[in-house]
Amino acid sequence: MRNKSDLFSEGKYLPLVEEFFTLQGEGYYTGKAAYFIRLGGCDVGCSWCDSRFSWDQDVHPMVKTETIIDHIAKSGSDSVVVTGGEPLLWNLDNLCAGLKKINLKTYIETSGAYPLSGDWDWICLSPKRNMPPVNGICKVANELKVIIHNEGEFKWAEKYRGLVSNDCRLYLQPEWSRSDAIIPEIVEYIKKNPVWRISLQAHKYMHIP
Repeated sequence: MRNKSDLFSEGKYLPLVEEFFTLQGEGYYTGKAAYFIRLGGCDVGCSWCDSRFSWDQDVHPMVKTETIIDHIAKSGSDSVVVTGGEPLLWNLDNLCAGLKKINLKTYIETSGAYPLSGDWDWICLSPKRNMPPVNGICKVANELKVIIHNEGEFKWAEKYRGLVSNDCRLYLQPEWSRSDAIIPEIVEYIKKNPVWRISLQAHKYMHIP
């Protein structure tokens, strides 16, 4: 009989925090319907994180990856967004392979702090100061989304703009708790640096998951 820890390391089980069918609220695909999978576990530790409930992987059930795929298949969605926590703490090869078999588009939202696994149609990279992205992921990111909490993050954003590919979409997103104060600063910054666009957390304005 297979050791269960081996099945975890191979991605046959994943710590499922929540799953829901909604509209994407941030970045390039804002407004598109997608099925969301939130995985548990994160040691990046952003002070302003709005999903701290996902950090402790041990309080969330380890669910068979094939069960998660079955739920997605029954949802009617044509795409899946995998988020966290930090989803790349886990081996996502099996999840993506199963999703590809049923012709679903695969999107991931990650800090890039751990090596990439899985076969992705879209990689949204949101780098964090606490644990910067590992080598390699910047060049394959389709979207760079930098959370702006204070003026110092603009310089941080430009650093990663220089590391992603030329066709990577570039977004600055206000940290939600400071959005009223920081949005005017982002607007002025983008007016001077129009390669960037603003990303707003539209799902929070609409009061949807």
